[in-house]
Amino acid sequence: MSNVERQHLLTASQMAYFVTYGYLQLDELVPRPYNEAVLADEKRMPDAGYHFWQRSEAVQAVFDLPQVKGAVQSFVGVDPAYDHSYLHIVGPKGLKAQEWHADSVIDTRPFAFDIQAFYFSHDTPAEMGPTLILPGSHLRRVNTSSIARYKNIVGQRQLAAKAGTIVFMHQAIWHCAQPNHTDQTRYVFKLRLHPRQQQRNLFNTEGYQDPEATSIIERGYLPWQGNEARLEHIMRARFWRYVTGDDLVDVSFEKALTRMALE
Repeated sequence: MSNVERQHLLTASQMAYFVTYGYLQLDELVPRPYNEAVLADEKRMPDAGYHFWQRSEAVQAVFDLPQVKGAVQSFVGVDPAYDHSYLHIVGPKGLKAQEWHADSVIDTRPFAFDIQAFYFSHDTPAEMGPTLILPGSHLRRVNTSSIARYKNIVGQRQLAAKAGTIVFMHQAIWHCAQPNHTDQTRYVFKLRLHPRQQQRNLFNTEGYQDPEATSIIERGYLPWQGNEARLEHIMRARFWRYVTGDDLVDVSFEKALTRMALE
């Protein structure tokens, strides 16, 4: 993957949102003709599953768009490794829901992460069952389905989307598929990429110390975090140091990183 122009990289505010909530939804990022071509392939190859990426030139063209490559590069650099992909399909009135889980089973990296892109080629309203996520859960590491006993969690969000939307998610975010209550088939294509480099200073870092970006991290407290909310804040601050490439920037609670000289 070649470098893209700086204008296509994510902004500091966008990256701050990802650091805080574990996902970034870029609405209607892909133009209509590309969506229509991919949807045609999805309907034509319903059994493609893990092989849709290799079989569909249309979906590869989507991820070759400058604005999509810019987002990918901002997360995992210019030469990420292909981990896996899958064409997820839920038929009409497919009312079985998935249990809460996180995709990362064993991950010894303290801050590095894989990125998962969920691409919606058609309008996917809530009643069609787009993925349910728990914003901010990416830093609360769990072992796959150890959270399956949970039902509804305060602050959960369903990724309702318009055609052409791509949601980029940290591999450790808690999520689960939802029932499709409509008479139409729901499609979503998932692509997971693994970085081959340090994920530092990859986005457009202009303004990364400005309140427009840092306030997103500072106010990112979520009700479900409970008594650990301040610890989550410190984790976000450490994550911010990693992605900005600045080991001195400090947006932690009461400047704990500076006071305690945490690395």
